[in-house]
Amino acid sequence: LGKYEQALSYFQQSLKISQEIGDRSGEGANLNNIGAVYKSLGKYEESLSYYHQSLEITQEVGNRSGEGTNLNNIGSVYKSLGKYEESLSYYQKSLKIHQEVGNRSGEGTNLNNIGSVYKSLGKYEESLSCYQQSLKILRELGDPQSKATNLDNIAILLIQQNKPELAIVFLKQSVNTIESIRKNFRQLPQDLQKSYEDTIADDYRYLANLLIEQDRILEAQRVLDLLKLQEIQELNRRGVRGNQDTRTGIELLSLETEIWRGYEQLLNNNNATQLGTELTDLRIIPETERTPTQKERIKELENLEQKLVQQLTEYLESNPVTEKVATLSQKAKEQSLDLKYLDILQDKLGKLDQNGVLLYPLVSDDRIELIITTLDKPPISHTVNITRIELNQAILEFREAVSSTRKDPSIPGQKLYNWLIKPIEQDLIDANIQTIIYAPDRQLRYIPLAALHDGKQWLIERWRVNNITALSLTNLNQLPSQKPQVLAGATSLPYKVEKDYLPKPYSFDSLDFVESEVKQIKSMIPNTQVLINQDFTPKNTVPEMSKYQIVHFATHGKFVFGNPEFSFILFGNGDIATLRDMEDWKLKDVELVVLSACETALVEGGGAEILGLGYAIQKAGSRAAIATLWEVEDDSTETLMTTFYELQNNNPTYTTAEALRQAQISLIQSENNHPYYWSPFLLIGNGL
Repeated sequence: LGKYEQALSYFQQSLKISQEIGDRSGEGANLNNIGAVYKSLGKYEESLSYYHQSLEITQEVGNRSGEGTNLNNIGSVYKSLGKYEESLSYYQKSLKIHQEVGNRSGEGTNLNNIGSVYKSLGKYEESLSCYQQSLKILRELGDPQSKATNLDNIAILLIQQNKPELAIVFLKQSVNTIESIRKNFRQLPQDLQKSYEDTIADDYRYLANLLIEQDRILEAQRVLDLLKLQEIQELNRRGVRGNQDTRTGIELLSLETEIWRGYEQLLNNNNATQLGTELTDLRIIPETERTPTQKERIKELENLEQKLVQQLTEYLESNPVTEKVATLSQKAKEQSLDLKYLDILQDKLGKLDQNGVLLYPLVSDDRIELIITTLDKPPISHTVNITRIELNQAILEFREAVSSTRKDPSIPGQKLYNWLIKPIEQDLIDANIQTIIYAPDRQLRYIPLAALHDGKQWLIERWRVNNITALSLTNLNQLPSQKPQVLAGATSLPYKVEKDYLPKPYSFDSLDFVESEVKQIKSMIPNTQVLINQDFTPKNTVPEMSKYQIVHFATHGKFVFGNPEFSFILFGNGDIATLRDMEDWKLKDVELVVLSACETALVEGGGAEILGLGYAIQKAGSRAAIATLWEVEDDSTETLMTTFYELQNNNPTYTTAEALRQAQISLIQSENNHPYYWSPFLLIGNGL
């Protein structure tokens, strides 16, 4: 959970108790745990001190397995310090012990770690050999998470050897292994869930960037879709399965499939598996008790293992694979266009009948890739050469300007427009684009695309904007209802929310205009049920929501940083509904959920929590949600929402996206024309 100081306190208390009762094994385990915390904190000298103390105790009590773990941990600290020779020495000592005690999992981990050190030393041949030995063991053990990490390491090594096409094959296999974990995510122990979450996003980004560098844009877009699913999963801490389009992971091209099948046949050599089991059994026998025949057999089996690893290396360097890689280099872009995913993308765009474009930005440390897909053309990518630090600074400046009426956001808004829209502007004009279907990345989720400025006007004055969590989660095939029924709830009273699972109490002021807001909706749409304050309760509201096409809540909301699954909205009687509660709502026939509130999407972090809100609403069955990016004055909110419903009621052909756009334009043309008033309203899902 990243609460290192708290963990340190508990481990130190446990250490004291172990020492007081003379539990040497417990003392060693606690010292090891404290060393791990210090390593996570980057305090390497303290970490080494505790690891060495733990090592002395495990040796003293004869805990060979614990000794191997200690040696491995010490090796990892030396690697972090850049002391590779010392790291290698400890890893090799750990490897020997894990082999002697028959710990195949530890052996696989050690080999992977040794391979990483060899890579850092520039000894690529030795590195690949260790990685492949590790991969063989991890496959035998059925450890998908470690297998995915190992495949990543092999891919990175191949990139350093200037073999990007081969690296893509291994990275795709890594991603597909990760997708297999996703299906059973909730069954994993919590520590493995956290470990899984901490590393996966970077893997997806790495593969997407590599595919873009090879001009394989369509495949990169599919990877970005899976990345968004992963980010939602991390936020909600629940399994996110996507749909039938994503559960298969990333499809390999035909030549990639041929390459992988040949490699996999060598890995799956049943005889090699049996030999590995035999070798493990023989190594468990203490060296002093082995017969000459057993010693000879161990050498023979070790030579056979090395021969298999050499066969794997030779296969990757063989003429048939080299020829396939050369063909891939020339034809991969064309082959990727034959993937059924392109048909899925363009079929969804075609059903909209409103000239939409999919815009997927990918934010990397040194650039932004703008991936766009239109109805008539395959995806293309435009590269914007700015660093992530520059982008984050621009986002901060724009966010400060757009969320306060004291500043002019048009200048910082134009800077972001020049980065995010100007490179693709002509493509949008040529395709006569009317709607931007936007899947923002990282901190881009904290700013409204609608409020970017082209030097003459706001972006929303030129295009509709519809945010999506991931295309795979967005059903673009339905049409909105012509005569909606509305369930409108309002909380105008002040409340203080205190729950055992919340990190602190939260106080909310009264909202003076929300009662008027929901009553205005009823005056325009007669089929509206209004619930205010004590009538607006979970008991009265939640069971009724599925009977309406629009559910409108004018109330407070709060994002709980650090525990996003407990982020909540406030009912009129003081009860709350958390993000997890919202996922379980029954919204099958609901077209739109409007959270006209403070802080329903306002947060601090990596931006994924905004995805989480949209996902929770979509998972419950609704097509779309409207939330706010910052705290908005409720009188201007009332004006915008009233205009929004009036437009929908008077213009049956208007989509949700168009009605919201026109409501925003009406504010632009009023005295409340600053983006602070009209731009924070974020449409997530399918408002088309």
